[in-house]
Amino acid sequence: MKNIQNYLATVFEVPAEKLNLCTLQYETRKIGKHEFLLQQGEVCRNTFFVEKGLLRMYSIDKNGKEHIIQFAPENWLIGDRSSLYFNEKSKYYIEAIEDSEVLFLQHDFFNKLLEEFPNSIERNDLIIQKHVKSLQDRINSLLAETAEERYLKFIKMYPDLMMRVPQWMIASYLGITPESLSRVRKELAKKNFIAD
Repeated sequence: MKNIQNYLATVFEVPAEKLNLCTLQYETRKIGKHEFLLQQGEVCRNTFFVEKGLLRMYSIDKNGKEHIIQFAPENWLIGDRSSLYFNEKSKYYIEAIEDSEVLFLQHDFFNKLLEEFPNSIERNDLIIQKHVKSLQDRINSLLAETAEERYLKFIKMYPDLMMRVPQWMIASYLGITPESLSRVRKELAKKNFIAD
């Protein structure tokens, strides 16, 4: 569980001697490729920390088209916050793209963490603000940027995923067709841009 311990120590400044206390608040599970951690219509009961592997969160529209909201490689958190915090049925699926080792954090994991380590409150606020900023940037990107600009942002955000994720999933995340993504990659190749 090195990744979660490093995450808590660096992001929340949990003292090394107290890290074992946190293990009481999560369960570790091995998740097979294509296995779901959450399905549309269920209420999300956990936040998921990826110790090893890769997850994705997506929705399916009324025409059956997938829309990928987020990827979660190692050291990333993922979950449906609306469902988790407001006890609403989820609109999303969370699925393993690879065989993964995932920590199922209890719904009040971070509240208990902040109670135990009050000096982490400021750090937690910063994380929430960064998350909101990231969501706003993503909305603006989908509305106002070109496919090429979105693709370059994707590479910057997820630099290690190019060889781990099929092109159609990247296209779904970018809100474009696989054919459009192929054209973007060809145009970048002409400009001597190396993505792989």
